[in-house]
Amino acid sequence: MSNNNATKLIHSIPVDELTGAISVPIYQTSTFVQEAPGVNKGYDYARTGNPTRATLEKIIAQLENGHTGIAFGSGLAAIDSVLKLLQAGDEIVAVDDIYGGAFRLFTHIYQKFGIHVKYVDATQAENVFNAISDKTKLIWIETPTNPTLKISDIEAIAKIAKASGCWLCVDNTFASPALQQPLSLGADIVVHSATKYLGGHSDLIAGLVVTKEKELGEKIKFIQNASGAILAPFDSWLVIRGIETLPLRVKQHCANAQAVAEFLESHPEVDKVFYPGLKSHINHDIAAKQASGFGGIVSFTLKNDTENAATQFVTATQYFKLAESLGGVKSLLCHPAQMTHKSIPVEKRRASGVADSLIRLSVGLEEATDLIADLKQAFKKINNYKTEKIISE
Repeated sequence: MSNNNATKLIHSIPVDELTGAISVPIYQTSTFVQEAPGVNKGYDYARTGNPTRATLEKIIAQLENGHTGIAFGSGLAAIDSVLKLLQAGDEIVAVDDIYGGAFRLFTHIYQKFGIHVKYVDATQAENVFNAISDKTKLIWIETPTNPTLKISDIEAIAKIAKASGCWLCVDNTFASPALQQPLSLGADIVVHSATKYLGGHSDLIAGLVVTKEKELGEKIKFIQNASGAILAPFDSWLVIRGIETLPLRVKQHCANAQAVAEFLESHPEVDKVFYPGLKSHINHDIAAKQASGFGGIVSFTLKNDTENAATQFVTATQYFKLAESLGGVKSLLCHPAQMTHKSIPVEKRRASGVADSLIRLSVGLEEATDLIADLKQAFKKINNYKTEKIISE
């Protein structure tokens, strides 16, 4: 990550013009006094707009090189607002290795309203092209994906979207604007679970949408005001505070994840390692082209490809804490088949690459040597368990 990016991130956070406060003020208010009906200082009711939230929205728009930012009460609320741009009969072409919560929203909520979804392997842009019909209005990709870290060529898919007259939305949660700016590569919309790297401290739930163009931003802003899924002032401030340290945190996340991925790739108990920073990754070159780093998430499968083996492993670590979510300073791990992706049918989950033994690591900011030592002792524990089981039988 260049010093210029770090400077841009830090100085995107303004000094308060009224008082000179270096920290953005928290406007914990539900309403604003008006001088006369409709005559105010830019705000009338906090669902429609709040100065703290507005500051965050301006910051994320700037960081993503977009026009409009909108802050929501969760990442799924942000996704929901984008889907509300559609109407019955429209189609979505979505990446097959999709976040379980997004799959649940697409399939169990919007499908019953007549919105059809086609899931494709978006690692090859031609798969997206071949799936588009005259009803396609939205292409939805995550890159890297959750949890198998698939990489899609944003620029190539953006050209397909433009030629087909549909929007391209990129979930940029895993990379963050510190590493990747999809709007600069041709995407129309970016979404974030700000709960993850942008907040960075596992202490808030938040979502963000950024649009490239003003008109599209106004549509989503209208949807937010009509639906009410806003981010509270204090949580907006927490995200702003997290952004202040984003460059340093992401740099260390990337370095630690690279070390962990290389260790796992050499371990005899590991079948496959999924990390874009490895040269063995199928789209390593595309990841290197469109992002300035490879992120802090590493996934891997065990040679003993069973839920039982994965359960033994994820309950054997010490520094890696078993929990949902990712992107915080403390390392986490999860078993997607039983946790984050449980809502996806088994066969569909396996077909997209989420094996029964797949384990996702959110590599934190601890010393890389300590994290590797923790993984080593976990492998030793499960090997001892297998030995004891064989002896007992």
